[in-house]
Amino acid sequence: MTAARSVLVLTHTFDPTADYVVAELNRREVPVFRCDVADFPESMSVGAELSGAAWSGQLRTAQRALDLDDVAGIYYRRPTAFDLHSEMSEPERNWAASQARLGFGGLLAAVEPWLNHPHQIGLAEYKPVQLRAAARCGLRVPRTLVTNDPKQARRFVEELGDVVSKPFTSRGVSDAEGYRVPYACKVTAEQCDNENIARTMHMFQQWVPKHYEVRLTVVDDEFFAARIDAATAEAAEDWRTDYAALSYSVIETPNFVRSRARSLLDLLGLRFGALDFVVTPAGDWSFLECNPNGQWAWIEDETSMPIAAALADALEGRGKTLDRQ
Repeated sequence: MTAARSVLVLTHTFDPTADYVVAELNRREVPVFRCDVADFPESMSVGAELSGAAWSGQLRTAQRALDLDDVAGIYYRRPTAFDLHSEMSEPERNWAASQARLGFGGLLAAVEPWLNHPHQIGLAEYKPVQLRAAARCGLRVPRTLVTNDPKQARRFVEELGDVVSKPFTSRGVSDAEGYRVPYACKVTAEQCDNENIARTMHMFQQWVPKHYEVRLTVVDDEFFAARIDAATAEAAEDWRTDYAALSYSVIETPNFVRSRARSLLDLLGLRFGALDFVVTPAGDWSFLECNPNGQWAWIEDETSMPIAAALADALEGRGKTLDRQ
């Protein structure tokens, strides 16, 4: 019997979502090499040689090694930055970080297949890119304005009436008051007179009447749709504000949504995506966003949909769409 090939998991030391995939691979007795980008170069060494059209070599820690030509799949979650030697000067650290990014990062970029490749994740995280791609694929996308012009923002709100302001990133702000996360919220025309709008880019989007929302997790050709119902007004605007007010149920993905969502991921070069939709009282599915490296473990907990198993299948090479790489 042929030994199972290894799966490389690149993530932070503490990542409960990645733990689900690692546990599933361990249950299948698939070798897993889990590490953080921050492990290089202090806790991990690398040596590789170009042999023909492929790189052959190893990633090595004090405990184990991974042969690069034995990799079945790479799961890229949320690794942290290179942890360089503390005795280096700032100019030395900057130079060494560039060397590490182009050398270590470049080596891994040449190994495949990824789920998802970090370069594709970076592209898909641009909201203007993914919204345009979704529209090109035939998905219904709300009217959207990106601007730092308060007057243009006010005109947009006055024209449409119900508008929400949305952050481009899920990252919060840390200050003397603690850590705060920006959420989507409805805005009035008067609020658009705030001069702070001019200080950075903002996104305004037409409000879509909600019957319920859907988190659609896609892994290759596997679709896992969770209906999300919100019991409070705050959760109805942005369900991240009040998880306790949410209820979940498993639903079918309509064929037209399935085909267009898969086209969207293909266009963005993604094998995995966490897509958010609003379903209107009339039953129309309206696309909000695609997170190319989104959370999904809590959806599996709430619905028992086998997302971790689908990811393990894809990383083992059992998926049906590896030719998209």
